[in-house]
Amino acid sequence: MLISSLRTTIFCGCRSAGKGFQYSTRSPLRKWLLKRGHSTVTVEGGTSTSAAASVPSAASNRIVGRWLLGCSGLVVGAIVLGGVTRLTESGLSMVDWHLVREMKPPQSEAEWEAEFSKYQQFPEFKILNHNMTLPEFKFIFYMEWGHRMWGRLVGLAYILPTIYFWKKGYFTRSMKGKVLGLCGFVFFQGLLGWYMVKSGLEEKPESHDIPRVSQYRLSAHLGSALLLYCASMWTGLTLLLPAHRMAETKKLMQLRRFAKGTGGLVFLTALSGAFVAGLDAGLVYNSFPKMADRWIPDDLLAFSPTLKNFFENPTTVQFDHRIFGMGITSLTAITGLYLFSRRMMLPKRAKIAISLLAAMAYTQVALGIATLLLYVPTPLAATHQSGSVALLSLAIWVLAELRRMPK
Repeated sequence: MLISSLRTTIFCGCRSAGKGFQYSTRSPLRKWLLKRGHSTVTVEGGTSTSAAASVPSAASNRIVGRWLLGCSGLVVGAIVLGGVTRLTESGLSMVDWHLVREMKPPQSEAEWEAEFSKYQQFPEFKILNHNMTLPEFKFIFYMEWGHRMWGRLVGLAYILPTIYFWKKGYFTRSMKGKVLGLCGFVFFQGLLGWYMVKSGLEEKPESHDIPRVSQYRLSAHLGSALLLYCASMWTGLTLLLPAHRMAETKKLMQLRRFAKGTGGLVFLTALSGAFVAGLDAGLVYNSFPKMADRWIPDDLLAFSPTLKNFFENPTTVQFDHRIFGMGITSLTAITGLYLFSRRMMLPKRAKIAISLLAAMAYTQVALGIATLLLYVPTPLAATHQSGSVALLSLAIWVLAELRRMPK
Protein backbone atom coordinates (compact mmCIF):
# COMPACT_ATOMS: atom_id res chain seq x y z
CA MET A 1 0.00 0.00 0.00
CA LEU A 2 2.80 2.40 0.95
CA ILE A 3 4.78 1.55 -2.18
CA SER A 4 1.70 2.05 -4.40
CA SER A 5 0.99 5.50 -2.90
CA LEU A 6 4.63 6.53 -3.28
CA ARG A 7 4.62 5.49 -6.96
CA THR A 8 1.47 7.57 -7.63
CA THR A 9 2.94 10.62 -5.89
CA ILE A 10 6.20 10.47 -7.90
CA PHE A 11 4.33 10.08 -11.21
CA CYS A 12 2.09 13.10 -10.59
CA GLY A 13 5.03 15.16 -9.44
CA CYS A 14 6.98 14.41 -12.63
CA ARG A 15 3.99 15.44 -14.78
CA SER A 16 3.66 18.71 -12.89
CA ALA A 17 7.40 19.40 -13.17
CA GLY A 18 7.32 18.70 -16.91
CA LYS A 19 4.48 21.20 -17.42
CA GLY A 20 6.26 23.76 -15.32
CA PHE A 21 9.47 23.39 -17.31
CA GLN A 22 7.55 23.67 -20.59
CA TYR A 23 6.09 27.02 -19.59
CA SER A 24 9.21 28.28 -17.90
CA THR A 25 11.20 27.97 -21.12
CA ARG A 26 9.04 30.64 -22.66
CA SER A 27 11.00 33.51 -21.20
CA PRO A 28 14.30 33.15 -19.29
CA LEU A 29 15.86 30.12 -21.00
CA ARG A 30 14.55 31.09 -24.42
CA LYS A 31 15.85 34.64 -24.06
CA TRP A 32 19.24 33.40 -22.89
CA LEU A 33 19.57 31.01 -25.83
CA LEU A 34 18.51 33.64 -28.34
CA LYS A 35 21.00 36.07 -26.84
CA ARG A 36 23.85 33.57 -26.96
CA GLY A 37 23.01 32.33 -30.47
CA HIS A 38 23.90 28.71 -29.59
CA SER A 39 22.48 25.41 -30.88
CA THR A 40 18.92 25.16 -32.07
CA VAL A 41 16.23 25.09 -29.47
CA THR A 42 12.58 25.10 -30.54
CA VAL A 43 10.16 26.36 -27.92
CA GLU A 44 6.47 25.73 -28.35
CA GLY A 45 3.58 27.19 -26.41
CA GLY A 46 0.94 25.22 -24.64
CA THR A 47 -1.37 25.16 -27.63
CA SER A 48 -0.76 23.70 -31.08
CA THR A 49 -1.25 27.07 -32.79
CA SER A 50 1.71 28.75 -31.05
CA ALA A 51 4.58 29.86 -33.29
CA ALA A 52 7.98 28.14 -32.99
CA ALA A 53 11.09 30.24 -32.41
CA SER A 54 14.43 28.84 -33.62
CA VAL A 55 18.06 29.70 -33.05
CA PRO A 56 20.90 28.93 -35.58
CA SER A 57 21.53 25.18 -35.65
CA ALA A 58 23.89 22.74 -37.32
CA ALA A 59 21.34 22.40 -40.14
CA SER A 60 20.99 26.16 -40.67
CA ASN A 61 24.77 26.54 -40.51
CA ARG A 62 25.09 24.03 -43.34
CA ILE A 63 22.59 26.00 -45.40
CA VAL A 64 24.43 29.28 -44.80
CA GLY A 65 27.79 27.60 -45.49
CA ARG A 66 26.61 26.22 -48.82
CA TRP A 67 25.15 29.59 -49.75
CA LEU A 68 28.48 31.33 -49.05
CA LEU A 69 30.40 28.74 -51.07
CA GLY A 70 27.94 29.27 -53.92
CA CYS A 71 28.52 33.02 -53.69
CA SER A 72 32.27 32.50 -53.74
CA GLY A 73 31.82 30.43 -56.91
CA LEU A 74 29.99 33.34 -58.52
CA VAL A 75 32.85 35.65 -57.51
CA VAL A 76 35.27 33.28 -59.26
CA GLY A 77 33.11 33.57 -62.37
CA ALA A 78 33.32 37.36 -62.16
CA ILE A 79 37.13 37.22 -61.78
CA VAL A 80 37.54 34.88 -64.76
CA LEU A 81 35.11 36.86 -66.92
CA GLY A 82 36.88 40.07 -65.95
CA GLY A 83 40.20 38.55 -67.00
CA VAL A 84 38.82 37.53 -70.38
CA THR A 85 37.33 41.01 -70.80
CA ARG A 86 40.76 42.48 -70.15
CA LEU A 87 42.51 40.02 -72.50
CA THR A 88 40.08 40.80 -75.35
CA GLU A 89 40.49 44.56 -74.68
CA SER A 90 36.75 44.93 -74.17
CA GLY A 91 36.70 46.76 -70.85
CA LEU A 92 36.42 50.29 -72.26
CA SER A 93 33.58 49.61 -74.70
CA MET A 94 30.87 50.87 -72.31
CA VAL A 95 31.68 54.49 -71.61
CA ASP A 96 29.06 55.23 -68.93
CA TRP A 97 27.58 53.47 -65.90
CA HIS A 98 23.94 53.12 -64.86
CA LEU A 99 22.78 50.62 -62.27
CA VAL A 100 19.47 49.73 -63.97
CA ARG A 101 19.34 51.40 -67.39
CA GLU A 102 22.35 49.59 -68.83
CA MET A 103 20.92 46.17 -67.96
CA LYS A 104 19.20 46.24 -71.34
CA PRO A 105 21.72 46.32 -74.23
CA PRO A 106 20.98 48.21 -77.47
CA GLN A 107 18.23 46.54 -79.50
CA SER A 108 17.76 48.42 -82.77
CA GLU A 109 20.37 49.39 -85.32
CA ALA A 110 19.89 53.05 -84.38
CA GLU A 111 20.62 52.29 -80.72
CA TRP A 112 23.78 50.42 -81.67
CA GLU A 113 24.92 53.29 -83.87
CA ALA A 114 24.33 55.72 -81.00
CA GLU A 115 26.33 53.53 -78.58
CA PHE A 116 29.15 53.14 -81.11
CA SER A 117 29.16 56.90 -81.63
CA LYS A 118 29.70 57.44 -77.89
CA TYR A 119 32.61 54.98 -77.92
CA GLN A 120 34.21 56.83 -80.85
CA GLN A 121 34.60 59.95 -78.71
CA PHE A 122 37.10 58.30 -76.37
CA PRO A 123 40.86 57.63 -76.67
CA GLU A 124 40.73 53.87 -77.23
CA PHE A 125 38.86 54.29 -80.52
CA LYS A 126 40.81 57.34 -81.63
CA ILE A 127 44.26 55.83 -81.01
CA LEU A 128 43.86 52.05 -81.10
CA ASN A 129 40.59 51.05 -82.78
CA HIS A 130 39.94 53.78 -85.35
CA ASN A 131 39.30 51.12 -88.04
CA MET A 132 36.82 49.17 -85.92
CA THR A 133 33.53 48.17 -87.54
CA LEU A 134 30.12 48.01 -85.83
CA PRO A 135 30.10 44.15 -85.63
CA GLU A 136 33.53 44.27 -83.97
CA PHE A 137 32.24 46.86 -81.51
CA LYS A 138 29.25 44.67 -80.69
CA PHE A 139 31.61 41.85 -79.65
CA ILE A 140 33.62 43.94 -77.18
CA PHE A 141 30.44 45.64 -75.94
CA TYR A 142 28.78 42.31 -75.13
CA MET A 143 31.95 41.14 -73.33
CA GLU A 144 31.90 44.14 -71.00
CA TRP A 145 28.11 44.04 -70.67
CA GLY A 146 28.27 40.38 -69.67
CA HIS A 147 30.88 41.16 -67.03
CA ARG A 148 28.75 43.95 -65.56
CA MET A 149 25.60 41.81 -65.56
CA TRP A 150 27.48 39.03 -63.82
CA GLY A 151 28.51 41.55 -61.18
CA ARG A 152 24.87 42.42 -60.58
CA LEU A 153 24.06 38.71 -60.28
CA VAL A 154 26.77 38.41 -57.62
CA GLY A 155 25.23 41.32 -55.74
CA LEU A 156 21.76 39.76 -55.76
CA ALA A 157 23.19 36.40 -54.70
CA TYR A 158 24.59 38.03 -51.58
CA ILE A 159 21.86 40.50 -50.68
CA LEU A 160 18.59 38.60 -51.24
CA PRO A 161 19.52 35.44 -49.26
CA THR A 162 20.96 37.65 -46.52
CA ILE A 163 17.55 39.26 -46.04
CA TYR A 164 15.80 35.86 -46.05
CA PHE A 165 18.22 34.14 -43.65
CA TRP A 166 18.17 37.15 -41.32
CA LYS A 167 14.38 36.96 -41.03
CA LYS A 168 14.52 33.20 -40.50
CA GLY A 169 17.00 33.61 -37.63
CA TYR A 170 19.80 31.64 -39.29
CA PHE A 171 22.55 34.09 -38.29
CA THR A 172 24.33 34.36 -34.97
CA ARG A 173 25.31 37.81 -33.76
CA SER A 174 28.85 37.45 -35.14
CA MET A 175 27.58 36.05 -38.44
CA LYS A 176 25.31 39.07 -38.90
CA GLY A 177 28.32 41.35 -38.84
CA LYS A 178 30.17 39.12 -41.33
CA VAL A 179 27.37 38.97 -43.90
CA LEU A 180 26.75 42.71 -43.65
CA GLY A 181 30.46 43.24 -44.33
CA LEU A 182 30.32 40.92 -47.35
CA CYS A 183 27.26 42.69 -48.80
CA GLY A 184 28.89 46.08 -48.28
CA PHE A 185 32.05 44.82 -49.96
CA VAL A 186 30.06 43.71 -53.02
CA PHE A 187 28.69 47.24 -53.38
CA PHE A 188 32.17 48.72 -52.93
CA GLN A 189 33.52 46.33 -55.58
CA GLY A 190 31.01 47.62 -58.14
CA LEU A 191 31.96 51.25 -57.50
CA LEU A 192 35.65 50.36 -57.68
CA GLY A 193 35.10 48.69 -61.05
CA TRP A 194 33.64 51.86 -62.55
CA TYR A 195 36.41 53.93 -60.94
CA MET A 196 38.89 51.65 -62.72
CA VAL A 197 37.14 51.98 -66.10
CA LYS A 198 37.09 55.77 -65.84
CA SER A 199 40.90 55.81 -65.75
CA GLY A 200 40.97 54.32 -69.26
CA LEU A 201 38.50 56.85 -70.65
CA GLU A 202 40.51 59.93 -69.70
CA GLU A 203 42.40 61.96 -72.28
CA LYS A 204 46.17 61.86 -71.60
CA PRO A 205 47.90 64.20 -74.07
CA GLU A 206 51.29 63.77 -72.35
CA SER A 207 51.20 59.96 -72.74
CA HIS A 208 52.36 58.14 -75.88
CA ASP A 209 51.11 54.76 -74.63
CA ILE A 210 47.99 52.98 -75.82
CA PRO A 211 44.83 53.76 -73.79
CA ARG A 212 44.41 51.38 -70.87
CA VAL A 213 43.04 51.41 -67.35
CA SER A 214 45.34 52.31 -64.49
CA GLN A 215 47.26 49.27 -63.28
CA TYR A 216 46.85 50.57 -59.72
CA ARG A 217 43.06 50.66 -60.02
CA LEU A 218 43.05 47.30 -61.81
CA SER A 219 45.02 45.69 -58.99
CA ALA A 220 42.71 47.31 -56.42
CA HIS A 221 39.66 45.96 -58.29
CA LEU A 222 41.13 42.46 -58.53
CA GLY A 223 42.44 42.59 -54.96
CA SER A 224 39.05 43.50 -53.55
CA ALA A 225 37.42 40.69 -55.55
CA LEU A 226 39.97 38.22 -54.18
CA LEU A 227 39.36 39.45 -50.63
CA LEU A 228 35.61 39.02 -51.09
CA TYR A 229 36.21 35.53 -52.43
CA CYS A 230 38.57 34.56 -49.61
CA ALA A 231 36.23 35.85 -46.90
CA SER A 232 33.20 34.08 -48.39
CA MET A 233 35.01 30.79 -48.90
CA TRP A 234 36.67 30.82 -45.48
CA THR A 235 33.38 31.54 -43.70
CA GLY A 236 31.56 28.88 -45.73
CA LEU A 237 34.20 26.22 -45.08
CA THR A 238 34.34 26.90 -41.35
CA LEU A 239 30.55 26.41 -41.20
CA LEU A 240 30.61 23.19 -43.22
CA LEU A 241 33.84 21.50 -42.11
CA PRO A 242 34.12 20.66 -38.41
CA ALA A 243 37.50 21.54 -36.90
CA HIS A 244 39.79 18.58 -36.22
CA ARG A 245 40.77 17.61 -32.69
CA MET A 246 44.55 17.73 -32.86
CA ALA A 247 47.13 17.90 -30.11
CA GLU A 248 48.53 21.44 -29.94
CA THR A 249 52.15 20.47 -30.48
CA LYS A 250 55.01 22.77 -31.42
CA LYS A 251 55.19 21.23 -34.90
CA LEU A 252 51.49 21.81 -35.51
CA MET A 253 51.84 25.47 -34.52
CA GLN A 254 54.80 25.80 -36.90
CA LEU A 255 52.80 24.16 -39.69
CA ARG A 256 49.93 26.61 -39.15
CA ARG A 257 52.28 29.60 -39.35
CA PHE A 258 53.92 28.10 -42.45
CA ALA A 259 50.51 27.59 -44.08
CA LYS A 260 49.42 31.16 -43.29
CA GLY A 261 52.61 32.60 -44.78
CA THR A 262 52.23 30.43 -47.87
CA GLY A 263 48.61 31.50 -48.30
CA GLY A 264 49.64 35.15 -48.09
CA LEU A 265 52.32 34.54 -50.70
CA VAL A 266 49.80 32.91 -53.04
CA PHE A 267 47.51 35.93 -52.62
CA LEU A 268 50.34 38.36 -53.46
CA THR A 269 51.26 36.29 -56.51
CA ALA A 270 47.69 36.51 -57.82
CA LEU A 271 47.63 40.25 -57.11
CA SER A 272 50.92 40.81 -58.95
CA GLY A 273 49.22 39.33 -62.01
CA ALA A 274 47.00 42.43 -62.12
CA PHE A 275 50.05 44.62 -62.69
CA VAL A 276 51.23 42.24 -65.42
CA ALA A 277 47.84 42.49 -67.13
CA GLY A 278 47.52 46.24 -66.62
CA LEU A 279 50.90 46.96 -68.24
CA ASP A 280 50.80 44.14 -70.83
CA ALA A 281 54.02 43.02 -69.18
CA GLY A 282 53.57 39.47 -70.42
CA LEU A 283 54.61 40.62 -73.89
CA VAL A 284 57.98 42.22 -73.11
CA TYR A 285 60.18 39.12 -72.58
CA ASN A 286 58.73 35.92 -74.00
CA SER A 287 61.49 33.53 -72.98
CA PHE A 288 62.15 31.32 -69.96
CA PRO A 289 64.04 30.88 -67.68
CA LYS A 290 66.15 33.81 -68.92
CA MET A 291 64.70 37.15 -70.00
CA ALA A 292 66.05 37.30 -73.56
CA ASP A 293 69.68 36.19 -73.03
CA ARG A 294 70.05 37.54 -69.48
CA TRP A 295 69.06 36.40 -66.04
CA ILE A 296 68.61 40.02 -65.00
CA PRO A 297 67.66 42.38 -67.88
CA ASP A 298 69.40 45.73 -68.36
CA ASP A 299 66.20 47.78 -68.08
CA LEU A 300 65.10 46.22 -64.79
CA LEU A 301 65.51 49.52 -62.89
CA ALA A 302 65.28 51.97 -65.80
CA PHE A 303 62.74 54.30 -64.14
CA SER A 304 63.47 56.91 -61.52
CA PRO A 305 62.84 56.89 -58.63
CA THR A 306 63.66 53.20 -58.17
CA LEU A 307 60.40 52.35 -56.41
CA LYS A 308 58.46 53.38 -59.52
CA ASN A 309 59.89 50.40 -61.43
CA PHE A 310 58.02 47.88 -59.29
CA PHE A 311 54.64 49.27 -60.35
CA GLU A 312 55.14 50.99 -63.72
CA ASN A 313 58.08 49.32 -65.49
CA PRO A 314 56.76 46.30 -67.49
CA THR A 315 60.15 44.57 -67.30
CA THR A 316 60.32 44.84 -63.50
CA VAL A 317 56.69 43.83 -63.11
CA GLN A 318 57.22 40.69 -65.21
CA PHE A 319 60.45 39.92 -63.32
CA ASP A 320 58.64 40.22 -59.99
CA HIS A 321 55.83 37.97 -61.19
CA ARG A 322 58.39 35.37 -62.27
CA ILE A 323 60.00 35.52 -58.84
CA PHE A 324 56.65 35.11 -57.06
CA GLY A 325 54.72 32.91 -59.46
CA MET A 326 57.02 30.94 -61.78
CA GLY A 327 58.77 28.45 -59.57
CA ILE A 328 60.88 30.44 -57.16
CA THR A 329 59.12 31.87 -54.11
CA SER A 330 55.56 30.51 -54.21
CA LEU A 331 56.48 27.08 -55.56
CA THR A 332 59.35 26.73 -53.09
CA ALA A 333 57.11 27.67 -50.16
CA ILE A 334 54.34 25.26 -51.19
CA THR A 335 56.84 22.44 -51.76
CA GLY A 336 58.35 23.12 -48.33
CA LEU A 337 54.88 23.07 -46.75
CA TYR A 338 54.14 19.73 -48.39
CA LEU A 339 57.42 18.15 -47.25
CA PHE A 340 57.04 19.51 -43.71
CA SER A 341 53.50 18.14 -43.46
CA ARG A 342 54.67 14.64 -44.48
CA ARG A 343 56.60 14.39 -41.21
CA MET A 344 53.44 14.85 -39.14
CA MET A 345 50.34 12.86 -38.28
CA LEU A 346 47.52 14.91 -39.79
CA PRO A 347 43.83 14.18 -40.48
CA LYS A 348 43.11 12.67 -43.89
CA ARG A 349 41.31 15.77 -45.21
CA ALA A 350 44.25 18.00 -44.29
CA LYS A 351 46.70 15.71 -46.08
CA ILE A 352 44.54 15.68 -49.21
CA ALA A 353 44.25 19.49 -49.18
CA ILE A 354 48.03 19.97 -48.87
CA SER A 355 48.73 17.41 -51.61
CA LEU A 356 46.28 19.09 -54.00
CA LEU A 357 47.82 22.48 -53.20
CA ALA A 358 51.28 21.18 -54.17
CA ALA A 359 49.97 19.58 -57.38
CA MET A 360 48.14 22.74 -58.39
CA ALA A 361 51.25 24.86 -57.74
CA TYR A 362 53.28 22.88 -60.28
CA THR A 363 50.39 22.98 -62.76
CA GLN A 364 50.11 26.75 -62.36
CA VAL A 365 53.84 27.21 -62.98
CA ALA A 366 53.58 25.14 -66.18
CA LEU A 367 50.60 27.22 -67.34
CA GLY A 368 52.47 30.46 -66.64
CA ILE A 369 55.55 29.39 -68.60
CA ALA A 370 53.43 28.18 -71.53
CA THR A 371 51.47 31.46 -71.55
CA LEU A 372 54.70 33.44 -71.67
CA LEU A 373 56.42 31.38 -74.37
CA LEU A 374 53.33 31.42 -76.62
CA TYR A 375 52.95 35.23 -76.43
CA VAL A 376 49.90 35.26 -74.16
CA PRO A 377 47.13 33.56 -76.20
CA THR A 378 43.75 34.47 -74.71
CA PRO A 379 42.51 30.92 -73.85
CA LEU A 380 45.78 29.93 -72.18
CA ALA A 381 46.14 33.26 -70.37
CA ALA A 382 42.56 32.96 -69.05
CA THR A 383 43.33 29.42 -67.85
CA HIS A 384 46.44 30.71 -66.07
CA GLN A 385 44.40 33.44 -64.37
CA SER A 386 41.81 30.87 -63.31
CA GLY A 387 44.62 28.67 -61.99
CA SER A 388 45.69 31.43 -59.63
CA VAL A 389 42.21 31.43 -58.07
CA ALA A 390 42.24 27.63 -57.84
CA LEU A 391 45.60 27.78 -56.05
CA LEU A 392 44.26 30.39 -53.65
CA SER A 393 41.18 28.25 -53.00
CA LEU A 394 43.31 25.26 -52.05
CA ALA A 395 45.42 27.42 -49.75
CA ILE A 396 42.23 28.55 -47.95
CA TRP A 397 41.10 24.93 -47.67
CA VAL A 398 44.43 23.97 -46.08
CA LEU A 399 44.07 26.78 -43.53
CA ALA A 400 40.50 25.70 -42.75
CA GLU A 401 41.64 22.13 -42.10
CA LEU A 402 44.47 23.25 -39.81
CA ARG A 403 42.47 25.77 -37.78
CA ARG A 404 42.19 25.49 -34.01
CA MET A 405 39.21 23.96 -32.29
CA PRO A 406 36.86 26.70 -31.09
CA LYS A 407 36.94 27.17 -27.31
